Amino acid sequence: MRRRAALPLAAAILAAVLFVALGVWQVERRAWKLDLIARVDARVHAAPVDPPAIWNAGVAREAEYRHVRVTGRFLHDRETLVRALTERGGGFWVLTPLRTAGSTILVNRGFVPPDRKAAASRPAGQVEGAVTVTGLLRLSEPGGAFLRSNDPAADRWYARDVAAIARARRVGRVAPYFIDAAASPSGGYPVGGLTVVSFRNTHLIYALTWFGLAVVSLVGAVAILRSERRG
Repeated sequence: MRRRAALPLAAAILAAVLFVALGVWQVERRAWKLDLIARVDARVHAAPVDPPAIWNAGVAREAEYRHVRVTGRFLHDRETLVRALTERGGGFWVLTPLRTAGSTILVNRGFVPPDRKAAASRPAGQVEGAVTVTGLLRLSEPGGAFLRSNDPAADRWYARDVAAIARARRVGRVAPYFIDAAASPSGGYPVGGLTVVSFRNTHLIYALTWFGLAVVSLVGAVAILRSERRG
């Protein structure tokens, strides 16, 4: 075989091997994603339980999106507004510390539009005394949102960073997670129960694309061989 044909042939075969490897990787990722979706779906629809007493990396993986229930008293004077974009439009999440018997937990009580940003504009939601909160356990969102960093000094928040909010509001030690509260049966503001549990799963499309490119590369290799034979 001539040298000028050997290099393109080797490149085509190498590309085919690489594309097959990428396709197999996407198949494995798809299996992982389907398992994750099934596990999270089971947590979301399970009966509420107490939040985990001990917190570590392993617990964090298994606890996210678990349905939990806690009882305590809201510290309304320490609430934090975090920018939000929901099915109701733009506005804010209202995060309020909940002081329980053993700890303090940040609770995302729900959504408010810009005209209900001030706590005085929603007095019915400033519940006093002991309350029981049911919702989904969520992991902290440190730093900020995409291209938008939290600015505690200016009180501008784009992500629910538990540790940073706790420091800014001086509530002391808090649990390393927050709770997305379920919808309140009485309605009003904040509007809870707007958590969207959805995972993007396009791994099959990517796998088919990589396998298709592998086939194209092999066709190219065959074409090179035939051209050499004719030569």
